[in-house]
Amino acid sequence: MEEHASWITLGVNHLLGGAATKLYDLLHIHPENPALPIPQHVATGFVVLVLLTLIALILRARLSVEKPGALQQMAEGLLTNSQSFGIKDLLVENTGRDGVGHIPFVGAISVFILFSNLLGAFPSTLVTAPTGNVTVPLACAILTFLYFNWSGFTHHGMGEYLLTFAGSPHSIGDWVLAILLFPVELISTCARVLSLTVRLWANMYASDLIYVIFLGLLTSATTAAWSKSVAAGAFVGIFAACVPVLFIGLHIFVSIIQAYVFTVLPSVYLGMATSEEH
Repeated sequence: MEEHASWITLGVNHLLGGAATKLYDLLHIHPENPALPIPQHVATGFVVLVLLTLIALILRARLSVEKPGALQQMAEGLLTNSQSFGIKDLLVENTGRDGVGHIPFVGAISVFILFSNLLGAFPSTLVTAPTGNVTVPLACAILTFLYFNWSGFTHHGMGEYLLTFAGSPHSIGDWVLAILLFPVELISTCARVLSLTVRLWANMYASDLIYVIFLGLLTSATTAAWSKSVAAGAFVGIFAACVPVLFIGLHIFVSIIQAYVFTVLPSVYLGMATSEEH
């Protein structure tokens, strides 16, 4: 699927492209597109980070116990809510009370993915979802992998945490079984990077691809119907005009679900890494 540079990508490259080119030269790296040294997914991801930082600063300045504003209520709803699917709710459910300490990392990844996914609801000429490029979900998955393993190391200690991959053996029989269990658990844990990456990227990429395919088919159908009958062309054209609205709604739904999944799975992995029974 051909990717056209959005106005955000052009603007970021106009402001920071020169600095990026100098950095590439210093590192002896040749950008794929010298005219746009900052790739589209990097540019839009950077804009999401800046936007979220500004929102956080505004929210911090307006925090109030007596009169919480709409922005504060939305932020609190993301953390905890009556349906118990907030970031804090999921962490506490899977890791216990210590899960509150993981909110900064898991919350940052979750909110970044949510905002990044929702950008795909806008026309590609305006902005594109950075999570539609496989490198962004991969980066989020690698950070998550490093974080939950680091949490396991700090909670158990390096030696004890590695033994959890072998079932924390105590008897001779446990040690014999551990020889078989350890490589399986190690491979299974490393495979989480691939699982997290493919789950997010494939869903976002498929959402955009299906939209483009259906829009192309309906455009062709409208043209063919219009050439035969004005009434048929008008009917098909009205139907084709409604399809983008439906796909935008579908994309928003998929975006929220994928952000939720990327909150649940890191919470589960953290719970497994820090639990006494691995």
